Amino acid sequence: MGKQIKMIGLDCDGTLLNNNKELTDHSREVLCRAIERGIVIVVATGRPLTGIPKEVLDIDGIRYALTSNGARIVDIKENRIISKCTMSTEKTKELLQLFSAYDTYKEIFIDGQGYTNRSDLENIENYAESESMARYARSCRKPVENMEELLEDKEVRVDKVHVMFSGLKEREQAFEEVKTVQGVTATSAISNNIEVNMFGVNKGEGLLRLGTLLGIERDEIMACGDGMNDFEMLKAVGFGVAMENAVEKVKQAADYVTDTNENDGVAKAIEKFALA
Repeated sequence: MGKQIKMIGLDCDGTLLNNNKELTDHSREVLCRAIERGIVIVVATGRPLTGIPKEVLDIDGIRYALTSNGARIVDIKENRIISKCTMSTEKTKELLQLFSAYDTYKEIFIDGQGYTNRSDLENIENYAESESMARYARSCRKPVENMEELLEDKEVRVDKVHVMFSGLKEREQAFEEVKTVQGVTATSAISNNIEVNMFGVNKGEGLLRLGTLLGIERDEIMACGDGMNDFEMLKAVGFGVAMENAVEKVKQAADYVTDTNENDGVAKAIEKFALA
């Protein structure tokens, strides 16, 4: 690594949280030890701010959250937006129309809150990879009758469009189609989803930007992740850690592969490289 670790960016799903979307006692204890050491712990997630578990946000000393894949960076302590890069209502409508041609569950993130059609949320089990993911969405998404009605206000700006597919072939076809949409970038966190942000938005860019604001250099930043929306982050920072349960491309981009999210892989990596 070369330098002391001063900041750690942590993905949530499949990384910091176990498969039940929970933070284990041991992981919490290690995070607290890192914070006591003066290390800045940053939640770096595809989730909106309202989707980050309270048990994570309530840890004393966790101040910053990089949400919606970096579209919105928030100072939790001061309830202040540090930076945001959002898309227009017109671009969002274009994406929703594209995805409506497929059998999908669709949601949009606005001002840190996730919204979805009520009918979609009622049938989320047809699209979610697991019951824990369905339970997570039901716990924090705001159901509306028609998401496009939210977009009638031209002043509304959207952090991210998130879609889950009932079939992987349709997802592959839609992913190719999204590539033709100007001004956006698409990635994924799980096998059957697509996440769309404004072009240039990714966790890596966001984490480096926050580091610059805090006077922390690239070589002093560590990050942990498992999905393709973590790929740029692991490549961008000084020391990238992939979970054992990560997709192969993410493992190849990492400097180190730790244990799985079910076995406190994040805690083990922090102890080995930041607290040793």
